Amino acid sequence: MKPEQLPNQGWEGRRVLVGVGGGIAAYKVCQVISTLFKSGVDVRVILTQSAQEFITPLTLTTLSRHPAYTDSAFWQPTHTRPLHIELGEWAQVFVIAPLTANTVGKLAHGLADNLLTNTVLASGCPILLAPAMNTQMWEQQSVQRNWQQLLRDSRYHHVGPDAGLLACASVADVKRHRIGSGRMAEPDEILASVRSLLHTNGKRDLVGKRVLISTGGTQEYLDPVRFIGNPSTGKMGLALAQAALHRGATVTLIHAPITWEVPSGIRAIAVVSAAQMGQAMLECFPDADVIVMAAAVADVKPAEYTPEKLPKKLLPNSLPLEPVPDILAELGQRKQPHQCLIGFAAQTGDIVKPALEKLRNKKLDAIAANPIDKPNSGFGSDTNQAIFLDKQGRQVEIEPCSKLQLAHHLFDFVGNIPRE
Repeated sequence: MKPEQLPNQGWEGRRVLVGVGGGIAAYKVCQVISTLFKSGVDVRVILTQSAQEFITPLTLTTLSRHPAYTDSAFWQPTHTRPLHIELGEWAQVFVIAPLTANTVGKLAHGLADNLLTNTVLASGCPILLAPAMNTQMWEQQSVQRNWQQLLRDSRYHHVGPDAGLLACASVADVKRHRIGSGRMAEPDEILASVRSLLHTNGKRDLVGKRVLISTGGTQEYLDPVRFIGNPSTGKMGLALAQAALHRGATVTLIHAPITWEVPSGIRAIAVVSAAQMGQAMLECFPDADVIVMAAAVADVKPAEYTPEKLPKKLLPNSLPLEPVPDILAELGQRKQPHQCLIGFAAQTGDIVKPALEKLRNKKLDAIAANPIDKPNSGFGSDTNQAIFLDKQGRQVEIEPCSKLQLAHHLFDFVGNIPRE
């Protein structure tokens, strides 16, 4: 059966409006705007009056390659249509970063006294909020009341705030490593959220769902410094976790050793070996609605472990191995009718036939077969491609795209799988 082919829908030509509030975190927005522009996104920027105390319109004009708008352009219109109406209708995603306590209050109560807040009311697209303020301010009951009221509106999505050392920290705070909540999310997290919204248009189809994901390459140790492993970096699992989180799920990520930090909002469980991953997966499995086994789990391990480093001269010429338990097969045996179990099959050559065998033998609902012998695909890359297959016989081919896009395509695909 020839797979249905979905075109690669990149970011080129998509339209993102960025509203910059007054806060020292405004400098982080420069990276967001620059990265969006470099990826082909059409970017427009609005600065509040207080934002101009921290960053100039010229800076953001230069980065976005388009004049940055201020209140002076709003109150002295030179456009044939009102500027806030034009921008509100133009935007596909609206980002407000940093979001201040003042703007939180205005948005919560539908107030509009500047270009930014008027454009919010004149727009209909998803709005991504990235709060940033002093911990004491963020934790005020009035601010939290306004914040919770905002989040009850389905248009509003948020990233952060995170906990960390804030710009208002004193020298003593720095020395004592004091941290507090209210720190704006990092540019990479904001960018991932923007890209998810561009794909989903704000759809939250996983609200109320618990998604369990494994990622990374397990390590099976011979002694304290030597192990059998693989080159998996866990980036695909990270993308799956972000996509699920952005679609409203409660996400648990069980990961083998990784070099990146797990974004806020995702429950992370760190493991090393296949045995540890299997134990963690089995413990979390009963509560999960969707399970994605994206980890590159070892097939074998050294038959014996030596607790002290082996001298080179004592290393065996042939290494006795033994199989490790098949985590995915065990999950397939335990799967309940309401659960959706998804596997990954990293293959060379013909990727469909072995993926179909794995789908059937391990009682999966769906599987993503991805080639690791093609450029910019598989282990360590920022992009990927795959053929999705399900137990109903559907096959959909995803052309090379970012791993976050592939993750969203996968959740789109499994969303249509008939349940037992």
